[in-house]
Amino acid sequence: MIDLATWNLSVPVGSTPTTIDTPRLLKGFKNVYFHADSGTLFFWAPVTGSTTVNAIYPRSELRETRADGSLRNWLYPSANHFLNATLAVNQVPSSGKVVIGQIHAFQSQQPLLKLEYQYKTSKLSGNLVAKVRIRPNDTTIKTVTVAENVPLQKSFTYVINLTPDGTLNVKGANKVWNTPISATWRDKPLYFKAGAYVQDNTGNSKEGGQVTFSKLDIDHNAP
Repeated sequence: MIDLATWNLSVPVGSTPTTIDTPRLLKGFKNVYFHADSGTLFFWAPVTGSTTVNAIYPRSELRETRADGSLRNWLYPSANHFLNATLAVNQVPSSGKVVIGQIHAFQSQQPLLKLEYQYKTSKLSGNLVAKVRIRPNDTTIKTVTVAENVPLQKSFTYVINLTPDGTLNVKGANKVWNTPISATWRDKPLYFKAGAYVQDNTGNSKEGGQVTFSKLDIDHNAP
């Protein structure tokens, strides 16, 4: 069973997305967009779902918290930070793109990292693509294909690791990529996110991103 004690949940229902706080999540919250009663985490984000004020795409996504439900943010020099996941992408929208993990920046619309699954119809499989801001205010995103030929419906693992010295390591489907990030990130509060964040907003209510996690955990190991 995946421990949800350090997460809250955003689901794309209502005029703006609904946030399910940590205590409610732990009591067994479920709906059409999320459930955890099978021992795995099921996420569904239709392209017709509601979006946050500053976003154009819908999401069913967890956000890192503390056990009491308060938001957890951290500075990267404070620890060795890990987001570990085993999952399968079950469905993609017509764009083929679903973000499955992030390092986000608190009170910012500019995440440090998006890890995106990009399905290629011509190959009948997908790539895992890292989109990185080396500096907090970069308008140009570094885009790198971490792994190729990852099928729909097939389980794979990713590990996102940000070290105290500012090295970003991304492991996906047994491939590894890393890069140093700018020291200008060192005073920016960060947090992890995971789930299904579709990169598409056109189509009918049956189109969207569906992702199932069989493992998901966070570690912040003191240096």
